[in-house]
Amino acid sequence: MKIGTEDRKKLILAGTLGVLALGTMIYELAGSSSDTPSPAPAPVTVARPATPSPVAAHVSSAALDPTLHPEGMQAAEALLYTGSGRNIFLAGSQAAVKTVSIPKPIAPVRIAPVQSIPTGPPPPPPIDLRFFGTEQRRGGKRQAFFLKGDDVFLATEGDIVGRRYRVGPITGNSAQVTDLTNNNTQTLPLVQQ
Repeated sequence: MKIGTEDRKKLILAGTLGVLALGTMIYELAGSSSDTPSPAPAPVTVARPATPSPVAAHVSSAALDPTLHPEGMQAAEALLYTGSGRNIFLAGSQAAVKTVSIPKPIAPVRIAPVQSIPTGPPPPPPIDLRFFGTEQRRGGKRQAFFLKGDDVFLATEGDIVGRRYRVGPITGNSAQVTDLTNNNTQTLPLVQQ
């Protein structure tokens, strides 16, 4: 079993700190219980007011007297709240309540009819392909060049581009593309680069 004596430097440091703490504690205790008497504080005399005040304005810590004075407590108990005649807990108990007359409306309030606009399903999003050229193959099939972001696609009629768009008929100036996610067909015009 290890008891923490593996690191010799840590053990020496802990012992030194313990001895210093013990010496400081003995010094403090010996200094407070010395035989030399300390000078006694001067007696404090306080002049009492002629009439007891129910509320003292400011009392210093030297003038505090721990004894109870029943005449001061009786004076505080004898105080009655007179107030201003208004009871905040009762409605209409204020002495001078001002009543404000609110004028009556001349005509009833007219509510404008809300016209309901027939709303159908939102329009499908535009197809984000750009058609920028064609190529004629030897067999007469026409291929179209499409651009989506930085990607360029070469497709013939019936091919699927970008896993989402089916290419329809291709002419020299336009290509028909169908978005397969919402069955939206659009004709894309030829865009000059």
